[in-house]
Amino acid sequence: MNMVDHRFDIVDPTTYRNGMSRLGTSVSVVTTRSGEKRFGFTASAVCSVSDTPATLLVCINRGSSSFPAFDTARHFCVNTLMPGQEGISDVFGGRTRSDDKFAHGDWREGLSGVPVLESASVSFECELINAVDQATHRVLFGRVIDIRENEERATLLYCMRRYISG
Repeated sequence: MNMVDHRFDIVDPTTYRNGMSRLGTSVSVVTTRSGEKRFGFTASAVCSVSDTPATLLVCINRGSSSFPAFDTARHFCVNTLMPGQEGISDVFGGRTRSDDKFAHGDWREGLSGVPVLESASVSFECELINAVDQATHRVLFGRVIDIRENEERATLLYCMRRYISG
């Protein structure tokens, strides 16, 4: 089914990004392992798909330096950050340069060997079950195989191009 209707003008990228900046969302660092190396990126495009079976999706830009690792990964972890972890987001998002991104935060190995942030608000360890390329991004669908929740119930949010403690 072709959903494209060419009777309307396409919204320009700047207008779209400005509009989307108003859509508040949680801030997550998505991680994986490729061989002996760990990889990760900051993501705001994370969404629940289903609870039966527990499935979520995350979007990664195919131009990202981490993309080759995620292109071949079978597992990944969505680590939702807490207020006070803005620095971790900035490092994994490329705003702050670091030779070793994983030197920021306390990381351990999850069930599948992927990096899990000990102090995350919540971590969803996933097995990749599907991937779909759309425009500049790849949508990764993960079946959740483990969840770790922090006792402190707080999540770092991002809206209007700034962090918000929630």
